[in-house]
Amino acid sequence: MRAEARVVAEADGRGGTRLAVLRGESPLLLRRTGPLAGDEVTVHLVGGAAGPLRGDDLRLDIEVGPGARLVMRSVAAQLALPGRPDAPPSRLEIHATVAAGASLRWLPEPLIAAAGCHHLAITHVSVAAGGALLWRDDLVCGRHGEAPGDVRADVTIRYAGSTLHRHELSVGPGAPGWSGAAVLGGGRAVGALILAGPNLPDPALLGVDAALMPLTGPGLLATAVGTDIRQVRAALDPLCAAPAGLLTLRP
Repeated sequence: MRAEARVVAEADGRGGTRLAVLRGESPLLLRRTGPLAGDEVTVHLVGGAAGPLRGDDLRLDIEVGPGARLVMRSVAAQLALPGRPDAPPSRLEIHATVAAGASLRWLPEPLIAAAGCHHLAITHVSVAAGGALLWRDDLVCGRHGEAPGDVRADVTIRYAGSTLHRHELSVGPGAPGWSGAAVLGGGRAVGALILAGPNLPDPALLGVDAALMPLTGPGLLATAVGTDIRQVRAALDPLCAAPAGLLTLRP
């Protein structure tokens, strides 16, 4: 299955945000949800079909224009499934741009790597100087009581024309040198949160297996590993509930 989705958020000229484009194809269906919260608008990603399955090729484009404020969420976890054994890996590619004076908060539910899956998650985000970003990705290695499938997550985030964060994580039996203890210290869930822009919080320990660390540039990286997703959420959710830089940012 091939599918594409696109959302473009623009300032409405009255201190708020409007959606100039909101277009998707199953399983990448986009829905504006809830009332406008201040000058911020929320869009949910709705899964219109099972998967991704092996062979699926999906792309999501996000554009946040000057002065606009967008929150992207999902209504449920993304479950990567095996599909046909002779099919290529499933693929979800996300491209996002954030203009000066704009903000984007990406807060989806976790990706679950079901046994037998082979999935690629490729992310490219570009933030202009003066823009703000909160980008959250959580991964659960297998459903309850099962071994994980293969997932490779490749994330690149650029700020003001320079690379702020570049990271690749491979999990599952097909990953080079894979063992749960070697890669995740025995954990079955991992989360990462990148903050970029002005007015960021101070680095800090967030728990036994979690930390908020500075990046070279106006950014911070928070990571957490847990035996299940609850431990990851306990460490990272407080940063998402009150992202200092994004709450105070104004054009």
